[in-house]
Amino acid sequence: MARLDARRIPGVLADPSAWRVILLYGEDQGLVQERTAALIDAVVGAPDPFRFAELPREAAVRPGALVAEVTAGSLTGGRRVVRVRDATDAMATPLKAALDANGEALVIVEAGELKRRGKLLELVEGAPGACAIPCAPERGEALVATLRGLFAAEGVEVDPTALEWLAARMGEDRLQVRREVERLSLYAGRGGRLDEAALLASAGGEGTGPELDDALSAAMLGDIPGTDRATRAAFADGATPVGVLRAVLRHLVRLREAAVAMEHGASVSDAMSGLRPAVFGRAQGPFGQALRRWSPAMLAAAAQAALEAEERAKSGGTGRPVPDAALARQLLLVLAARAATRRG
Repeated sequence: MARLDARRIPGVLADPSAWRVILLYGEDQGLVQERTAALIDAVVGAPDPFRFAELPREAAVRPGALVAEVTAGSLTGGRRVVRVRDATDAMATPLKAALDANGEALVIVEAGELKRRGKLLELVEGAPGACAIPCAPERGEALVATLRGLFAAEGVEVDPTALEWLAARMGEDRLQVRREVERLSLYAGRGGRLDEAALLASAGGEGTGPELDDALSAAMLGDIPGTDRATRAAFADGATPVGVLRAVLRHLVRLREAAVAMEHGASVSDAMSGLRPAVFGRAQGPFGQALRRWSPAMLAAAAQAALEAEERAKSGGTGRPVPDAALARQLLLVLAARAATRRG
């Protein structure tokens, strides 16, 4: 069985009865965990220790351990679920043995990013009764659609323009997205409505939080001490290194788009309002000042540096990459140093 088409994923999550092994893998571990929870709920429903087992990876790779769990019966009746986290290609051999054993349990295997020709992914994609579900961060219209659905489930309506703005400033990890939706839903109240003013009153401006917004603004205006102070505050408030790097890249791309519009005759105000989403609230002042300081060519070079920084942050070690906070901080300070040489 090949990787599932995206349109089939909701159906499988709601009813995995046709599957014996489901591999959830990819960069967005928040989405992996969310989909695992949906599968467990679909099979087991209310928590039942006799129908659910979680094997540490070290135990799951031991000969016979996974087969024993897959073929074990439930004392309370019903199908069992066996969960294995942090899987690597070493899981391929025990997982094949479990598939050959024809057990009744559903095996949910969680992994980080996997090599396309790796043993684990090739096994699952080629085995009857098994499927692989990639869990990549959602962006653009896909993220907007997800946000709309999550807010609807909370009984909160969000204006379309405000929803686009929120998607542009939000991190891409599903757990972070869900926590932000829950926070904003509490702010609005069930049956409430969120517009641009409400979002600005409860959140920051262009980044993923007010501290990171301040770091971005300070960096683009050449305020080196302010950049360092706000970046440290953003990390203390829970920002992740990869989230910071991506927020920097999004900010640079938006600045360059507006800067190009100005090269073609648009005013600063028109260039900002022409972005989608437009620049709102307290972000307008620093954004406009940065446009007067940075040329499109400089912004393009800075965006390339941000892309390279993310690649370096994700390149170390095996399994799921662990980005480096120092690298993200360094990027912002380098941008601030460059901006300091420019006059607004």
